[in-house]
Amino acid sequence: MPDTNKAEDLSECYVAEDDRVLDPTLASKEIIDRLPQPTGWRVLIAPFNPPKKSKGGILLNQKTLEEDVIQTNVGYVLRMGPLAYADKERYPTGPWCEEKQWVIFARYAGSRFRLNDEKRAAFGSEVRILNDDEILGTILDPDDIYNG
Repeated sequence: MPDTNKAEDLSECYVAEDDRVLDPTLASKEIIDRLPQPTGWRVLIAPFNPPKKSKGGILLNQKTLEEDVIQTNVGYVLRMGPLAYADKERYPTGPWCEEKQWVIFARYAGSRFRLNDEKRAAFGSEVRILNDDEILGTILDPDDIYNG
């Protein structure tokens, strides 16, 4: 049974179109459940989608937007595999990040997956799966890092 208070399309999970601030708490459980479940020590990331307009108000073309998403190094942790950060010898101080946290990672890190159907396409039609050790740091606001 769908959750009527939650978005059924992930594009509805952005607080404002101009800001493109991702708020995954707006996503319905069905949407999150249908995303890939990372295995082992992997982490599922929704890359930050940069604004569709330049700071000067110019609309960016689709190719530029797609390249920005590919090249972004900021994302939101959606899910973690069962073994992520479980190795106490490698991570003696605990996990480097948690679900529902913004992180930075190497620009071309991880495997990129395009999502086909409309119900999952809202995280910019793409998610990434990274190894737990590919997380470089955590941040509060993706706009602090994005330099488009």
